Amino acid sequence: MRWFNRRARSEPRIRERRGVSLANLVPSPDESQSRPDYRLAVIGLVALGLFAVMVLRLFTLQVVDAGSAKKAVNANQIRVVPIPAPRGVITDRSNTVLAGNKTSQEIMLSRQEALQHPEVIGQVAALTGQTPAQVEKILGDLRYDPYQPAPIVTDAPAATIQFLQEHQSEYPGVSVQSVTSRFYPQGGQTAAHILGYIGAISPSELAANKKSGYTIASSFGKTGIEQFYQQQLRGTAGSQALAINARGEFVGVVKQTPPVAGNTVVMNIDLGLQQTVQTALEQQILADRQTPDPRSGKLPPAVNGAVLVMDPHSGAILAMASYPTFDLNSFVGGISQSDLSGILSSGALNNFAISGLYTPGSTFKMITATASLQNGLMAANQPVNDPGRFIVPNCQAAFGAGCVFNDDEAGAGLVNLPGALTVSSDYYFYNLGYLFSVQESKYGTEPIQKTAAAYGLGVPSGIDLTGASTGRVDSAAVRQQLHAASPKNFPNTTWYVGDNIEMAFGQGSTVVTPLEMAIAYSTLLNGGTRYAPQVAAGIVSPNGKVAYKYTPRVTGHISLNPGITDPIIEGLLGVVNDPHGTAFPSFQQYAHFDMKSFQVGGKTGTASNVKGQEPNSWFVGFGPGTNPSYVVVCVIDQGGYGASAAAPVVANIFNYLAVNPVGPVVFPTGSSPPSNTAPSTVPPAGTPPPTTTTTTPGA
Repeated sequence: MRWFNRRARSEPRIRERRGVSLANLVPSPDESQSRPDYRLAVIGLVALGLFAVMVLRLFTLQVVDAGSAKKAVNANQIRVVPIPAPRGVITDRSNTVLAGNKTSQEIMLSRQEALQHPEVIGQVAALTGQTPAQVEKILGDLRYDPYQPAPIVTDAPAATIQFLQEHQSEYPGVSVQSVTSRFYPQGGQTAAHILGYIGAISPSELAANKKSGYTIASSFGKTGIEQFYQQQLRGTAGSQALAINARGEFVGVVKQTPPVAGNTVVMNIDLGLQQTVQTALEQQILADRQTPDPRSGKLPPAVNGAVLVMDPHSGAILAMASYPTFDLNSFVGGISQSDLSGILSSGALNNFAISGLYTPGSTFKMITATASLQNGLMAANQPVNDPGRFIVPNCQAAFGAGCVFNDDEAGAGLVNLPGALTVSSDYYFYNLGYLFSVQESKYGTEPIQKTAAAYGLGVPSGIDLTGASTGRVDSAAVRQQLHAASPKNFPNTTWYVGDNIEMAFGQGSTVVTPLEMAIAYSTLLNGGTRYAPQVAAGIVSPNGKVAYKYTPRVTGHISLNPGITDPIIEGLLGVVNDPHGTAFPSFQQYAHFDMKSFQVGGKTGTASNVKGQEPNSWFVGFGPGTNPSYVVVCVIDQGGYGASAAAPVVANIFNYLAVNPVGPVVFPTGSSPPSNTAPSTVPPAGTPPPTTTTTTPGA
């Protein structure tokens, strides 16, 4: 009886289930025999399969796809390179070209050919009068596209071009192409400071115009109109799609888009007047250097000078000259460092008409006269006795500029405001400066300075040229600013009565540009509207359509009425027409037009410089009449007295204007393009007729 194998009836029957795992499926080493041959066989089959796939792929690449692969390798790449656009021309107001373009021949050398035929470098160097090192330097210049020939010689002589054409096979990779460059049909010195020059774009200019399509090979305006209107003049570059093979060799041109020439900038400048102004200024400065100052006995150095002619009713700049000057042709095709250094050291690149800062002297008296009449300080007809010196009442030694102010001339006696301007009575304006200073509670602070600012002195002019300076009118605040900037040169920080007196007749720390003075007198003469000076009259597209026509732009107003303007203009007319006027002798000698039918007024200025230097010579003229068409400003730095140096320049300019009035602006059209030929002009008034010689038969 096997009772121990039975289970009680009450216990449930349990069957164990074996789970599925790797251990269940794979026998352990002690349960099965090792099978190394089997495993090696599996691995070998896998390796063989992979090798077969690789062989198949290689077969496909080298046999099946060999043709297409070869085509892909030898296929040309396309490289797009820009084609520079011809620069827009610049004309004067009569549609005469002042800055145009000329086509010249440029000798080019292919870099690829130079690599394959190195001997051509020496051949080209000998042909063009350069060294092989110079040619190699040009080939390595990063400004030129590596897939285009590099320019070895610009404006190559015709004989050299002809020789190349006859011996082309001897110069592999050498070619000739036509290029445009700046051309000045009226001469490179005509309006040089106005036109400006162009050069290779600088890294800073390239960085500032990242999205404008410039490259390191682009040209860029550096000064003058060329710089200010760079975007208008540059044009739209074309492009060439060049085919380059796998060896990096140029194959051919796939596609070409021609460039579009730049716009034409039409200026307000009158060519004949511009040439007259430049000649008059240069001749006077050179003569001034050889003529002793009658008062000091010294030869004035006349280091530089400037002239401006402005239309007072619009702000249009009709002429502008600065001396010394330079020749724009020096910059065509690049300028050598030695030539550039010479121009820079002479100061010729400075446009002193807009950047020169000069003590204004008596030309400033017009501003002080306006302030007096505006504020009711002194009536225009109130006489003042001018004894020849002004002694500051209750003066102390510490009163800044001093206690005694002497006139340049002997006392004028009794003068009112018009008479004080005519004879340039210093005493009269010393007195105005004193009265304003001691009655500040009545007239407020800086009444003269505020009037000067309303006239445009010390205020940005808004001219469409870069490089213009902004003057300053002396004041307590200006003294503090100057001292903070340079304590050694400007030690005084206190504003005294004497300083206000000096400022009232254009001395002290006041400095202005010729442009600012032209704006101030124009504002007076047109009745109180201050216009922005404008060199450009408009923009014309290459197809002859006017894109922009610039209208007069008002920048400010000054409150004037006939009670203010009439006595001032009366005094300014007396400067030229009254026998006691400071410029009367000069105009009697140099003006050769009818002063009754073409009436001229003006103001002399003799502005003191530092001790031992000759004064600055100023003259501001206007005409004809009391509603003038022209304001002419001349200043000669250390030129001596205004009547003897600057006034003759202005008189000679009016000799031209009296018989050659400035005409309207003429815009080019498709049927009337700009001309390189200057229009004829009438010789200035007083020019002697050409002499003729006759011979008597038998003599």
